[in-house]
Amino acid sequence: MRVALFLTCVNDMLYPETGKAVVRLLERLGVDVDFPVAQTCCGQPQFNTGYRRLARPLARRHTAVFAGYDAVVTPSGSCAAMVRENHPQLVGAAAQAGPRTYELTEFLVDVLGVTDVDAYFPHTVTYHPTCHGLRMLGLGDRPRRLLAAVRGLELRELPGAEECCGFGGTFAVKNPDVSAAMGADKVRNAESTGAEVLCAADNSCLMHIGGTMSRLHTAVRPVHIAEILASTEEEPLS
Repeated sequence: MRVALFLTCVNDMLYPETGKAVVRLLERLGVDVDFPVAQTCCGQPQFNTGYRRLARPLARRHTAVFAGYDAVVTPSGSCAAMVRENHPQLVGAAAQAGPRTYELTEFLVDVLGVTDVDAYFPHTVTYHPTCHGLRMLGLGDRPRRLLAAVRGLELRELPGAEECCGFGGTFAVKNPDVSAAMGADKVRNAESTGAEVLCAADNSCLMHIGGTMSRLHTAVRPVHIAEILASTEEEPLS
């Protein structure tokens, strides 16, 4: 199977280790991974703020860049949702990458048919289901099933798990006080579990939560699920 990694802007600029973790994980599972260097923004920021005319050429470019692959895998529920749900609104039938685009945990469970990826992560973890993954993609229990199979990992239930963390892309810019309060609630709930790590499938949300954790001086640290699943005894997550 020939798969393309759609890294996304946030990961490319701020969290490249997440992309490297996706590649290590998929190659360990026997997947041939390519990284199309011509990839750019999928247009989500423009689309979500009402600039659909500006998002349209980005959607067309995305389709062209990712043509010819069996599947497109991304470590971002929000960007997967943008490509699958919103690109067809922008470019119609030309949005051919959409049906072949999967968020990472979807690809592992639904396409590869695995939940045990032979990972090792000896830490207590609580999981935050991000809004796009929860509501638009319907990821359900896929991430939790993958985490539950990780050797050494103790998964703890997050109170108010289905509540938004407060990021919401430009929501955090337009409503900073509300966003900060929501982030603080999420962090306090994570702290109440006693977990060492708060895990999610979107680094945009983890960026917001992690910033709040830093300001509140919490001992909990944010980690993308790809990095946990890529961690092994031989190559542990640092």
